[in-house]
Amino acid sequence: MSAAIRLPAGSCALPNKAFADWRQARHDELAAPGSWLGLAGLFWLEPGVNRVGSAAEALVRLADGPAHLGDLVWQDGRVLWHPVSGDACELQTDSAGKATVVDVENWSFFIVDREGRLAARLRDRDWARHRPFAGVDYFDVDPAWQIEADWQALSPPITMEVPNVSGDLKSVEVAYQAVFELAGQKVRLLPMAVSDQDVFFVFRDRTSGKESYGAGRFLKTEPAAEGKIRLDFNRAYNPPCAFTPFATCPLPPPENWLSFPVTAGEMKYRSGE
Repeated sequence: MSAAIRLPAGSCALPNKAFADWRQARHDELAAPGSWLGLAGLFWLEPGVNRVGSAAEALVRLADGPAHLGDLVWQDGRVLWHPVSGDACELQTDSAGKATVVDVENWSFFIVDREGRLAARLRDRDWARHRPFAGVDYFDVDPAWQIEADWQALSPPITMEVPNVSGDLKSVEVAYQAVFELAGQKVRLLPMAVSDQDVFFVFRDRTSGKESYGAGRFLKTEPAAEGKIRLDFNRAYNPPCAFTPFATCPLPPPENWLSFPVTAGEMKYRSGE
């Protein structure tokens, strides 16, 4: 489909302040010490003892600091942190929510669980001192990309095997789909997750790899109401993998590969390096 696709006229203007506030919150998130831009490593753990430190033989390798900071012991479904100095403690992974964070000077690490594979994710909290965040570019705001879609139940629900950038597969049960028409074409989007707070989509389109990030973008919406869901593509945003090689982002399922360009939301991140 041509990039000159004509969109239906928007029924209302996007509130400028609301969008500016959303954009500012996004900037603040990416500029913060805990930003994805501060990740410095992703180290897949092995069962048993995993050494942490700056020594060459450390599995979780720090760029500086003590040669041997401690050991991560993965055994019987648990991960224990045994620092060289101090008491041992059990670390919670991110599978049940917020992971336990271990802080060491400007470094921190925590354990992520990806379908039973565990990894220590390392973060440099002082990253912005060396390379301050300059911001993300956006397509122009266009109220025509605020689309009211039908929220249709799938009977029976379907199960998708969704890959991430590390090659792992995650089974996702999908019970609904968002359906709308654009330029005479019927479009269906499958959600990756549905909760009482929001609905989460992963999609790619004809801008992917050109104006926008190649592996697609994320979109969160408010929950559906009365059989309708509002898809505001002006709020489409880059996944963590657009900012770091140490994230494990889900990839868009083939059903969410749109055949037209979505000229709305965040554009490709350019680090300036």
